[in-house]
Amino acid sequence: MTDKPILLLGAPVDCGKRSRGCLMGPDAYRVAGLVRQLEDLGREVRDRGNLVPAPLRACDDRDGRLYAMAETVAWTETLIAAGQEAARDGFPIFLGGDHAMAMGSVASMAAHAGAEGRPLFVLWLDAHSDFHTLDTTDSGNLHGTPMAYVTGREGFEGFPALAATVDPAHVCMIGLRSVDPAEKRALQESPVRAIDMRQIDESGIARPLREFLEAVEAADGMLHVSLDVDFLDPAIAPAVGTTVPGGATFREAHLVMEMLHDSGLVTSLDLVELNPFLDERGRTASLMVDLTASMFGRRVFDRPTTRNH
Repeated sequence: MTDKPILLLGAPVDCGKRSRGCLMGPDAYRVAGLVRQLEDLGREVRDRGNLVPAPLRACDDRDGRLYAMAETVAWTETLIAAGQEAARDGFPIFLGGDHAMAMGSVASMAAHAGAEGRPLFVLWLDAHSDFHTLDTTDSGNLHGTPMAYVTGREGFEGFPALAATVDPAHVCMIGLRSVDPAEKRALQESPVRAIDMRQIDESGIARPLREFLEAVEAADGMLHVSLDVDFLDPAIAPAVGTTVPGGATFREAHLVMEMLHDSGLVTSLDLVELNPFLDERGRTASLMVDLTASMFGRRVFDRPTTRNH
């Protein structure tokens, strides 16, 4: 992990699905103390505020089957530009916003890595693979498509042409437990590392992550981490509109982030799908901030004691 300044990019994307609320996510992270916790770890943090989408333009939304496609394209354009600029200046953290945001954030990091002459690897921490194309999605919700887009799958006419795609062999998805049939078929035909919760139950979460990090290091890769609230079990993180039981536990999630810190390989981060409207006294936002602090070096024994200990 470099000592570059951490640059916060608010991305109040709320067009990837029909349920509303993720646009409040960036400010919820700020209220939950993200800046303070990172500064307490000795990091310089620069908050660049909330981005706004590019001007809307006409898009082929498949006769209305694709929800808010024009807005999603506009956000993708904005995030591709803003992400590349931020990556040149520091360590970007994209504050979402629903996971459609990753169409722009990951694409921007792929372009930046390509300009640096290095491969981009992506760690996708999510209950869903988000590997649909515009043609295979049944719901029309585009937060289910970013990984298909950034890996260069066909069927994304109308979206920005990618300066660089992510090699599917450089993608590791951990925490999967809700994958549609079309996505499953596509994943089985690809070299994506897809780790579902059964594999984690049987062999633990550390082994597949360690193997992936070894591959990143061997390739001198840059590593983008995309952390979806629904990677976590809804019992500890209820503030998400796509809850799926059986997610990562508190300790599993912190172990992942601690291992990422120890690796020193992470170069950018997404925090996505937080819907504060569904939260309980800010507990999910606070947990996501705690996990981010773990990725930047805070250990269990560094955690503050509760007031009534």
